Amino acid sequence: MNINIDVESSSLAMAALASPVRLQILLWLLDPRAHFPRQRDGDLVDDGVCVGFITDKVGLSQPTVSSHMKKMSEAGLVTGKRIGNWMFYKPDRTRLEDLGLKLTCASQTDPEASNAGQRATETVS
Repeated sequence: MNINIDVESSSLAMAALASPVRLQILLWLLDPRAHFPRQRDGDLVDDGVCVGFITDKVGLSQPTVSSHMKKMSEAGLVTGKRIGNWMFYKPDRTRLEDLGLKLTCASQTDPEASNAGQRATETVS
């Protein structure tokens, strides 16, 4: 069976999502208008959410939230953008979709069908 998943980058993404705090932040970022107030600078969807709003909502210190955001950014789950003195984060929807689709395809792979094809090849050889 050949499952086409980049194990290195996928494991980084899954490790980043293993934290309940990071997973919750990502879920909020996926629907920012429902979870954050309007911003003076930057659009919630186009530019991302100001780290100050994320800090207020999650109830942790700004350095702790920045550390969580850095981990998600390094894993390719979010992208950051500086506007003035603040960092804004939004989800990398393409990366999330790619990871989700690959896991979905892998979960739908029938190992019995793959093994049967391999056994048939071995028998003919």
